[in-house]
Amino acid sequence: TAIQMNFELTEEQKAVKEAARDFAQNVLKPGVIDRDRDQKFPVEEMKQLGELGFLGMMVDPKYGGGGMDTMSYVLAMEEISKVDASASVCMSVNNSLVCWGLEKFGNEEQKQKYLVPLAKGEKIGAFCLSEPEAGSDATSQRTTAVDMGDYYLLNGTKNWITNGSTASTYIVIAQTNPELGHRGINALIVERGMEGFVVGAKEDKLGIRGSDTHTLLFNDVKVPKANRIGEDGFGFKFAMKTLSGGRIGIAAQALGIAAGAFELASAYSKERKAFGKEIYKHQAIAFKIADMATEIEAA
Repeated sequence: TAIQMNFELTEEQKAVKEAARDFAQNVLKPGVIDRDRDQKFPVEEMKQLGELGFLGMMVDPKYGGGGMDTMSYVLAMEEISKVDASASVCMSVNNSLVCWGLEKFGNEEQKQKYLVPLAKGEKIGAFCLSEPEAGSDATSQRTTAVDMGDYYLLNGTKNWITNGSTASTYIVIAQTNPELGHRGINALIVERGMEGFVVGAKEDKLGIRGSDTHTLLFNDVKVPKANRIGEDGFGFKFAMKTLSGGRIGIAAQALGIAAGAFELASAYSKERKAFGKEIYKHQAIAFKIADMATEIEAA
């Protein structure tokens, strides 16, 4: 028997999409250009996004999340990204990397202490993998977490960290046993305010400027053993599995940015006139708009 694919959205998915679109258009849109120009993080807007349940969408309701499916998350990401990619990248990191990683691989104590406030949007999380010489290549970690018995001594630098200055909970990937290569890497939960943890310089980016991207410095930070996610040496696997899910959120963001650009271009083509008629009535422009619509639909 042939398998039939149903591409219709459920009522719940439609409602999520509509709620996200309303929020983007009514709350995010008014100040989005100013925030981007001034590199201002949308503090109040992210609080409201959290209250609406958009920062822990796929987390089990028993941990304060929305218990929604991935499709609902993607639809919401798309709608937020159409208007404000800075808000959506913060949303993506919190949902895909931090909440998902903690729920999937954290123990019960870690979930109660860290996941619940993150899923409720009371706190924001950051995922700290990239370094000056190690981007998404998680194997060549220079940041070290030396086993000191009941705690790890964390030293190193992380670069280009989304939510760098606004997060309260940071998942840091670090090397404990260099001789074991990628099997010696651990994932540790670091809290803002731990002694020796410093939020460094903010990046002056070309785009998505409302999102705060920072360098983070760790100087002899004592991280309790209880803050390690999974078994000793699980960090590399944790990073790889978590990043796989994260790519879904970022793909949805890219699609949303494209769709947002299309909506603006389409509207403008009906306002601007050249040679006595609106430019969308000229074939060259009409073809461009049709190509954009086709590529977005295909994506």
